[in-house]
Amino acid sequence: MTNFYSLASSSSGNCSVFLGGGRAILIDAGTNCKYITASLAQLGLKLSDITDILITHAHTDHVSALPVLTKRCQAAVRCTDPLLSDLLGRCAHQNVQAFQPGRRFWLGEVSITAFSTPHDCPGSCGFALETEDGKLAYCTDLGQVTPEIYNCLKGAHTAFLESNHDIYMLKNGEYPYPLKRRILSDQGHLSNDDAAQTLCSLAQDGLRRAILAHLSDHNNTPALALRESQEALEQAGLAGLVELSAAPRRALGQDIALERAAG
Repeated sequence: MTNFYSLASSSSGNCSVFLGGGRAILIDAGTNCKYITASLAQLGLKLSDITDILITHAHTDHVSALPVLTKRCQAAVRCTDPLLSDLLGRCAHQNVQAFQPGRRFWLGEVSITAFSTPHDCPGSCGFALETEDGKLAYCTDLGQVTPEIYNCLKGAHTAFLESNHDIYMLKNGEYPYPLKRRILSDQGHLSNDDAAQTLCSLAQDGLRRAILAHLSDHNNTPALALRESQEALEQAGLAGLVELSAAPRRALGQDIALERAAG
């Protein structure tokens, strides 16, 4: 069996764990080591059980725990080449290894394809993780879903997909204009509408479960994000095909058991 859990997901901190194929893979290491340790304990896991740490990019809300985490956990930290020197400077051990987006690699029996994401951080990426049980698409922190990214996402039964902001809330909120422009840019973050339209396409390619992720603390709510995706699916005639949920901001998410995509 292959399982996935979100441990934290928001603009304040991001961390998830993928269990399957003989590995326990931490995806990102935002928040702090104490919180990650306590979250893993709820799953009956210790830091020493983690076999690998995958990093999407080097913004603080994705790597803040690494300095302490890598003192207490010897798991290899894996990232793209542009992140290598940065993460070597943050980690307490030197077991930091690079991978190339677009090239599949294996961790135990887990097949992983990383894909470059358009974000204002060099070396940013997302992941498609697959075992014999099924495929998970992990895609946050990007300004747009390009055709190349979509090709990596399609065929997944489950997607952990950014639905960062409500456009109206962001445009009319208190953020300074340069920050609004950054978030709305093609190198920023996916809006609720972006996520909804992507899910409609993925639903026609076998997607049956979606966890809306990385919701803004100030410019979104779970109810808004879920409603926009649900309405888009209904308007596309896809109502009932995709089970929707929102990843908790700072709490253990539901147990997601991977399955094979429809068709």
